[in-house]
Amino acid sequence: MHRHIISILMENEAGALSRVAGLFSARAYNIESLTVSPTEDPSMSRMTIVTVGSEEIIEQITKQLNKLIDVVVLMELTEGEHIERELALVKIKAQAKDKADSQDREELTRLVDIFRGHVVDVTSEIYVVELTGTGDKIDAFIKALDQQLIIEVVRTGVSGIARGDRCLKLPS
Repeated sequence: MHRHIISILMENEAGALSRVAGLFSARAYNIESLTVSPTEDPSMSRMTIVTVGSEEIIEQITKQLNKLIDVVVLMELTEGEHIERELALVKIKAQAKDKADSQDREELTRLVDIFRGHVVDVTSEIYVVELTGTGDKIDAFIKALDQQLIIEVVRTGVSGIARGDRCLKLPS
């Protein structure tokens, strides 16, 4: 069982997302991550799905996806070189009531810097950190934090693009 990233170019119409999700749920396949947004052509959307399965299961999924009327073209990104990123916003307790707490804030700021994150909001008690990278990088940042300091974590899911001249676009 391997992790697979499937990128789909599909018509930007009502119900398209639910038809794709329905295909997965009807066959008891799990979607680990799902991102969808319009492309440079507003009539098209790009959907990126992360799932886990054997080569046979992924082949079956792609065949079923290709049968959907909304799907124009799809590509399995994990079949070749690709770039993937995820965005996370992490809300962290960062109270500074005394000198020790001030040192904790400095340590938190150093940790954010090490992971090349950005503090995007600060109050007297809370930091909100923005972090972009692979899922492993975001997981490592969250594990490096004192779990009692984490208030909330929001993750976008994977966005990916093939490297080089391999691309997902409308057939000519």
